[in-house]
Amino acid sequence: MRRDFPDRPIIGVGVVVWRDDRVLLIRRGKPPRAGQWSLPGGAQELGETVAETARREVSEETGLDLASLDLLTVVDLVEHTPDGARVLYHYTLIDFTAEAAPGTAIAGGDAAAVGWFHAGELHGLGLWAETIRIIRLAATRRA
Repeated sequence: MRRDFPDRPIIGVGVVVWRDDRVLLIRRGKPPRAGQWSLPGGAQELGETVAETARREVSEETGLDLASLDLLTVVDLVEHTPDGARVLYHYTLIDFTAEAAPGTAIAGGDAAAVGWFHAGELHGLGLWAETIRIIRLAATRRA
């Protein structure tokens, strides 16, 4: 199925990955939001649970395994064409929070780069406002 102009929503899974007090972000290599920092994640595959999707996507995009994984929230991402006539993208995003297992994060898959960031650095990265909200929610749940 096409990701742009889909005929139904696509299920995407994102993960707020923590190591100590830093969160792991990837620079997206493909649309939507190509070139922007984001949470690691991607589309669920047929026959895969959302938890399996979360672990697979983090591994593919960062090379890391997850020590823990907890369901956090669900977000709708619907973008229309500039004239508003058609749906350009429609994702149902299921977000988890997780602790990273030991290892070094290395960009792979759809990720052009990876980085660990403190909460105070997030506003300067041009993150989607919803991503910042999700990271804050995950930080609150960790406290």
